[in-house]
Amino acid sequence: MSYSQGDIFVGETIGTAILILFGAGVCAAVNLKRSKARSAGWVAIAFGWGFGVMAGAYTAGPLSGGHLNPAVTVGIAVDTGEWADVAVYLAGQFVGALIGAALTYVAYYAQFAANSDPADAQPTLGIFATIPEVRHPVANVLSEIVATLALVLPLLAFGLDDGIGESGTKTLLVAFLVVGIGLSLGGPTGYAINPARDLAPRAAHALLPIPNKGTSDWGYAWVPVVGPLVGAVLAGLVFNMAF
Repeated sequence: MSYSQGDIFVGETIGTAILILFGAGVCAAVNLKRSKARSAGWVAIAFGWGFGVMAGAYTAGPLSGGHLNPAVTVGIAVDTGEWADVAVYLAGQFVGALIGAALTYVAYYAQFAANSDPADAQPTLGIFATIPEVRHPVANVLSEIVATLALVLPLLAFGLDDGIGESGTKTLLVAFLVVGIGLSLGGPTGYAINPARDLAPRAAHALLPIPNKGTSDWGYAWVPVVGPLVGAVLAGLVFNMAF
């Protein structure tokens, strides 16, 4: 199905903003002091991101197909050879991710403001972007490549079943796929599997006036961009050859 470039930009912006609002929102809920969901744990985070994918993709679907992720866009382009709209998809995804991060800050403004109290101060980067548990660039990139392969390859395969697409359950399956990746492969790096999901909120973290927020760790920022893009290209190539 073809979409106009204007609809693609609007759809990806809105859908990715919703995705990040849910995803960064659940990270804020679990990690910020004085949040009612404090310490709810990794399972809550995985499901929060999955529900964010579901809500964002269903919302964006009629306008853009609901990619919400440069890795998905690139994987589809590698498979199909259609690159004409890739830049518009990526622009909408990065703008939407910035908006979603800003909305998360607004929703948790009081909790972020409480970070000005030295007794409650804590680093906040993990709410917006990924942080590896063991900092090892090669291992971290490999983890992101594998996790993104596990996302994009099944997603492309879902498209082979016309019934899934016509019933509207493809987006629901992708949402559960994201939950599964989070539970199974999210431990090493926090599973960015989406360059826009990490890079734009990391920029928002750097720009937002959060007291005592800590570093935005730009030295690591290339990993959740390069890893998912490499994984997406590999997934598109494998799918094209195998199917």
